Amino acid sequence: MSANGGKTALVISAHAADFVWRAGGAIALHAEKGYEVTVACLSFGERGESARLWKEGKTLEEVKAIRRAEAEAAAEALGVHELVSFDLGDYPLRLSDEDRFRLVDLIRKVQPAFMLSHSQYDPYNTDHMYTTEVVLECRMVAQAWGHNPGEKVLGAPQLYLFEPHQTEQMGWKPDTFLDITPVWEKKRAAMECMQGQVHLWDYYTRVAQQRANHFKRNSGGQAGGRDCKYAEAFQSVFPRTVDEL
Repeated sequence: MSANGGKTALVISAHAADFVWRAGGAIALHAEKGYEVTVACLSFGERGESARLWKEGKTLEEVKAIRRAEAEAAAEALGVHELVSFDLGDYPLRLSDEDRFRLVDLIRKVQPAFMLSHSQYDPYNTDHMYTTEVVLECRMVAQAWGHNPGEKVLGAPQLYLFEPHQTEQMGWKPDTFLDITPVWEKKRAAMECMQGQVHLWDYYTRVAQQRANHFKRNSGGQAGGRDCKYAEAFQSVFPRTVDEL
């Protein structure tokens, strides 16, 4: 819960642009619904996901500064409540115990109604699956009454895994489809903040259109299913407790 009593959400992104491609719609949609959405970027993706900038002859610090600015602009476009940049480096991404406890502190501070992060397997980008391994550990620690006794412990927020780049290779199976049509222009604007990865703009537009087809099919198909032009898909890690289906 936020300081004003409203709902919150937390997105943990391995690199500066991941939260945009894979969960930008979810972020913008829930921000419009009044959620305070916090995004934690563990790195800027400066070494492994900024090829165009390196080809232009930029230095490491220049690349990081550009990627930081892109992430901040995208976060503003999506309505992110707070963007927290851990700046831990990438390719490979590694977190010390101190870094992990910093993430635990953030999880407890945000007290998210739900969390979002990467698929649990990604042979193309081990930073991604490493992030989710860390997130699951930190979620567990944040729930422990014996960790920093006296603090408010975490409840049991769902962890949704957002769509990886090549789903067939990742063992990722979506079970939740979110209609992001009302906020599509915000997501597209955020994607266009990522000048270092222009090649992904149209790719993730097509992904959203394909997932919209799946949303329509699973909401009733031709027998009165809801129309949907753009959607995002997620895989839930934990059982969901509901009062009605």
